[in-house]
Amino acid sequence: VAYTVGVLNKAENKTLTQIYTVGVDGSNPRQLTKGTASSSSPRWSPDSDHIAYVTGGQIWVMEDDGDDQEQVTRISTGASGPVWSPDGKWIAFSSEVYPECSSDACNKAEDEKAENSKVKAHVTDRLLYRHWVEWRERKRTHVFVVPKDGGIARDLTPGDFDSPPYAAATGVDYAFSPDSREIAYLRNPDKIEAISTNSDIYVMPLNGGGPRNITAANKGYDASPVYTKDGRYIIYRSQATEGFESDRWRIMRYNRSNGEVVELTRGYDNYADEIALSADEKSVLFTSGVRGRSKVFTVPVEPDFRLRIATHVKPVEGSLEPFPFIGSLNPTPDGRSLVFLSSSMSAPPEVFVAGLQGTSVRNLSKARPNIDLPRPEDVEWKGALQKTIHGFLLKPMNFDPTKKYPLLVLIHGGPQGAWNDNWGYRWNPQIFSNAGYIVFMPNPRGSTGYGQQIVNDVSADWGGKAFVDIKNGVASVIKRPFIDKDRIGAAGASYGGYMVDWLLGHNNDPRFKFDAFVSHAGVYNLESMAAATEELWFVNWEFKGMPWENPVNYQKWSPHKFVNNFSTPTLVTAGELDFRVPVDQSLQLFTGLQLKGVPSKLIVFPDEGHWILKPQNSEFWYSNVIAWLDKYVK
Repeated sequence: VAYTVGVLNKAENKTLTQIYTVGVDGSNPRQLTKGTASSSSPRWSPDSDHIAYVTGGQIWVMEDDGDDQEQVTRISTGASGPVWSPDGKWIAFSSEVYPECSSDACNKAEDEKAENSKVKAHVTDRLLYRHWVEWRERKRTHVFVVPKDGGIARDLTPGDFDSPPYAAATGVDYAFSPDSREIAYLRNPDKIEAISTNSDIYVMPLNGGGPRNITAANKGYDASPVYTKDGRYIIYRSQATEGFESDRWRIMRYNRSNGEVVELTRGYDNYADEIALSADEKSVLFTSGVRGRSKVFTVPVEPDFRLRIATHVKPVEGSLEPFPFIGSLNPTPDGRSLVFLSSSMSAPPEVFVAGLQGTSVRNLSKARPNIDLPRPEDVEWKGALQKTIHGFLLKPMNFDPTKKYPLLVLIHGGPQGAWNDNWGYRWNPQIFSNAGYIVFMPNPRGSTGYGQQIVNDVSADWGGKAFVDIKNGVASVIKRPFIDKDRIGAAGASYGGYMVDWLLGHNNDPRFKFDAFVSHAGVYNLESMAAATEELWFVNWEFKGMPWENPVNYQKWSPHKFVNNFSTPTLVTAGELDFRVPVDQSLQLFTGLQLKGVPSKLIVFPDEGHWILKPQNSEFWYSNVIAWLDKYVK
């Protein structure tokens, strides 16, 4: 098994990642790459003798013991996401290039021209001109192939489009056919990408012939193509609804001989998050979030659809049940075991192997420190319309049930997302709980893992049912004798920040009162946010049009309309490079707080985007958040 381990270097404000290998039986662990540059994306060659990987922005290949490291690509625009062809002759990768350039020399010249120019103006003539933390005026992501021994890289997807679509990319979304003669890749065929979640799967011969769109009939997102080894099918994931990025992810089967498309997960109401073919290719293994945990399921490639509802979807053997959150599925070629990553709220990810027919489980990576952190408790309560809502409660280490602790409510983003029993780096509940708080993490309307209707219920209702779900959850958990109902704080980011801003204007529940808030990158003014964010399909779907098309939803649910009700001490934080929820949202909130005379503080990171990721910035953020809560709550 090849995997990566990241080691934090706080002094240099970065994480250095290196590649390791270990036998599936746990034998012969070794570190293959070293140095001051990170190495990532290890991919075994078909004959298992070599590993392709990325370091220094280029694709390299080394022997399975780390010897003979040879650079494969020398493309000026960089290379990532290596994928071997089944015959071992080619490596596919992606690179961001100028669409008008037909050679690397042209791309290099354009980069040098931009670098040397004193004019740094951003110029664009299309929407989706920036994304997350980067401006995207001219460059496009394209799929290339290069001989495994190096040479001239060939652009397989020339043109003024991104392949895969960078706005909603789901990973390395290109794959070779079993005979290595064809490649499948993604692109969005729509002209205005900022309002489109469409992504189609194209197939193209490597040696002559144009591309062919095989999923044109579906206007939702198609992704993650995988060929079956017999060449009959392409298995992929798909969303059916146009313009809705949080629609249910289905598993589809495309018949290469007649074009027939069949959904394999009919009747299953949660997302199919990751897919992998079993060794005998009779089944598709997939992960799926269920009530805050990620489990492994299987579905037959040739299902008997006479079976009703979801009886064809069955969990993998019980040996995987103890693992709260599973990802990166890799069935072993002999079909006996499954290699995967697993983490929990109390432990960061490790590489495990589990027998598919028994209960044998082994930790292969053994990278994490042996710290006995508390496990979360499942809690339930009645939300809006008497719907049962689920969440987690986390207690501090050395918890004393005879004491009373302050409560911190953490509200997740999305709004289509969830608090999961997995390890988090951006918002780690263990840090808050071990600062002396009981941490409550509700999964209200909009949360994934509870069926698609719960996901759908938040759209055009941002401050409605989800608001009641959260308030009822707080009212429920404060009945516990170890929680001090007179000391309550709340914090959230993105949609969680929106909900904090909404609570700020509606902190009048007779059952309890919030004493302090932390709003990070919160959506505050829905009307100004709508035309400033980059993914316009999001606001289009969530509020059923733009503000000039449907002003009622924007005015009804915008926190900035309730500034006169603000009175709760609030810490406001944001990243200046955040293009998803632009920093002006946080600036407007802080202005309102200050003008109302509400105790408030603003922290803006000029070198961060939607998330605070750099180690020293992260430490600074956590320290200030906890200090704020300690001052007004604890």
